[in-house]
Amino acid sequence: METLKVGIREFRTHLPHYLLETGQPVAVTRHGETIGYFIPSRESKTADDIEILKTVAAHLDSLLAAKGISEEELVSEFKKRRLGQFQ
Repeated sequence: METLKVGIREFRTHLPHYLLETGQPVAVTRHGETIGYFIPSRESKTADDIEILKTVAAHLDSLLAAKGISEEELVSEFKKRRLGQFQ
């Protein structure tokens, strides 16, 4: 995988892009000298991943509606169980 070379100002200005979208290592430079590297720990989400998440969300919505459960009730129950697990 090829490493991108970007200046420190460019890296700082577009940090979300480099952290979440590029999916490849970035060599951060200052005055042409490499001062550090950013190596992503995971791949960025693809359009397919996003479509799958949308499909799953729609399915969850239909299941909640069929059972008469609101999102607020679901979140509340989740918080109760999570807190009970860690107490």
